[in-house]
Amino acid sequence: MATHIGIIGLGLMGGSLSLALKKQSETYRFTGLDHNEEHCRKALSLGLVDEIAGSLEEIKECDIIILTIPVDGIIAVANQLKNLDDTCTVIDLGSTKAKISESIPEKLRKHFVTAHPMTGTEKFGPTAAIDDLYEGKVVVLCDMGKSGEHQQAVAKKLFTDIGMKLVYMGAKEHDRHAAFISHMPHALSYALANAVMKQEDPESIVALAGGGFRDMSRIAKSSPKMWEDIFRQNKTNLIEAIEAFETELKACRHMVENEEWTSLNRWMGEANTLHDIL
Repeated sequence: MATHIGIIGLGLMGGSLSLALKKQSETYRFTGLDHNEEHCRKALSLGLVDEIAGSLEEIKECDIIILTIPVDGIIAVANQLKNLDDTCTVIDLGSTKAKISESIPEKLRKHFVTAHPMTGTEKFGPTAAIDDLYEGKVVVLCDMGKSGEHQQAVAKKLFTDIGMKLVYMGAKEHDRHAAFISHMPHALSYALANAVMKQEDPESIVALAGGGFRDMSRIAKSSPKMWEDIFRQNKTNLIEAIEAFETELKACRHMVENEEWTSLNRWMGEANTLHDIL
């Protein structure tokens, strides 16, 4: 029998997961649900799902339910999913984990696996879906001791089948690390884009922008709606990360202003060591 997977949120992450699973096996049947009717139509036409559900009640019948919506939406859905079959596995792909993990009703907690695939692009919507988005990337599985044994096994197999590397940590630990590695860099990219746009005319940007600027500003094209939600959910950790960056930027400015070139060179050399471990 085909494994019935319900995907709530038919954008980049949900669509790409569907494509990745379809590439691995033909034994899946996908039902989608999204509040955006245009996303539903596109997901169907692109073959990301086999059908669109009319309500959450239909999704509840699936063997696996994937939540690829903003954190507030994940929490809202978690509180509406009642009377699930004992073997049903719910996997959320939210970018912050602590609030989700703590907000899942106790009666349903064993059904949930809180995961964060460390991947994505600056594009969004069903048309952004690609079949290799997850391949070779890390997925962080959080608070796994709160998930049922069956649900743990299902999630591990699903992510392994699409070529992901499994990493385990607590939800709070994840959120602090994500603030430095993912969330703060997005804030910097948005800030860089706005700083340049307020100083330079578009023709100059096009004429002079090289690979470095394009690389650093690329993620400023990411969905403001999604990233507003992430920043709000991880506010405390994000502020700490921004403050750490401001400390380093101020140190750089001080060395340049005071022509402390030897110290500046040493400071840059310390930054080079990051790529010894990446």
